[in-house]
Amino acid sequence: MDADGQKNHLKAYGMTYWALDKQLKVKWLLNYRGGSFLVPDTDAIQRECQIRGVSFEVISNDKAENILELIESPSQNMEAVVLEKAPKIAVYTPKGNSPWDDAVTMVLTYAEIPYTTVYDEDVLNDNLLLYDWLHLHHEDFTGQYGKFYNSFKTAAWYIEDKKEAEALAQRLGYTKVSEEKLAVALKIRDYVVGGGFMFAMCSATDSFDIALSAEGVDICEAMFDGDASDPGYQNHINYNNTFAFTDFILERDPKVYEFSSIDMTTKRRIMKDADYFSLVDFSAKWDPVPTMLCQNHTALVKGFMGQTTSFTRDEIKSNVLVLGENKSNGEAKYIHGIKGKGFFTFYGGHDPEDYTHKVGDPKTELELHPTSPGYRLILNNVLFPAAKKKKQKT
Repeated sequence: MDADGQKNHLKAYGMTYWALDKQLKVKWLLNYRGGSFLVPDTDAIQRECQIRGVSFEVISNDKAENILELIESPSQNMEAVVLEKAPKIAVYTPKGNSPWDDAVTMVLTYAEIPYTTVYDEDVLNDNLLLYDWLHLHHEDFTGQYGKFYNSFKTAAWYIEDKKEAEALAQRLGYTKVSEEKLAVALKIRDYVVGGGFMFAMCSATDSFDIALSAEGVDICEAMFDGDASDPGYQNHINYNNTFAFTDFILERDPKVYEFSSIDMTTKRRIMKDADYFSLVDFSAKWDPVPTMLCQNHTALVKGFMGQTTSFTRDEIKSNVLVLGENKSNGEAKYIHGIKGKGFFTFYGGHDPEDYTHKVGDPKTELELHPTSPGYRLILNNVLFPAAKKKKQKT
């Protein structure tokens, strides 16, 4: 899985998932040649790798033992993690065709990793219990329809989405979309606390935390929910309810395409050609979880924007790990934390291979980006629930 040895990093994850689904034993060799996978040598695996265009090397049992001995050495920042099972994956996404695509569903499809789509009714009916891993599609959990009002309030898709969201809320027994989305967010919170793995990108990151923090508080203006927001609602925000963020200030103006001070999009002073974030180097033996999530063939990853591009460093809770950051701009791009018995990862930006992806832009063709480091980070999270759990030491 290093830069020179693998010609299709993304499909290699799908190949690993395929092996796990066949009940084959797999070891993830953290920090060894870009986080390579050690799998049994069978004719079926070789054939499947060739079909999918995945690079592989056949090694002897003696060489495999030598590699594992090297990894075990205290002098090496490496670890061999056993992957036990193919996780059951759910993607939270609306049933309709929104005018934007989703990086996670695209890379799961490209890597040939199966997933099931779920939405509000499934979540409220506790169907998340059937899955090991949940991705939150580009979503606004605050009931403000993505803060698209100023630019798209007359667009047919915006009007239709608002109408459908209101009808769904009514059908599920809620008077407002914001109330229904909060109920969904609370169910997702319970899923994580109970031991689930949640991965979110773009606006699903900060809007999720904002919705939790505003439980019992009306932060929506009349164009969103038909009545005024609560006076002085900022003073009633409860940061204790959030997963990752604290001390943020909400954006009150409904015409501003922004939820709060969490997002760095308008605060950035970085030119596109210089926009990179660095992955943090963790101790593989002592901190295998963040090490697993940072596996890559490069420590420097191209930046990319979104409604929520990255996170204000000073508004991240102290118990949340920053996995990827742009130190020069005081921003975190990729963060991870524990909530109850479960885990969550927030990844800023919309599409790792489309720098300024806008509403209505064509989707990225991953056949053109088979070695994408930014997309590899997503797939690290997909395989994370497969790992045999070890108690984190720090």
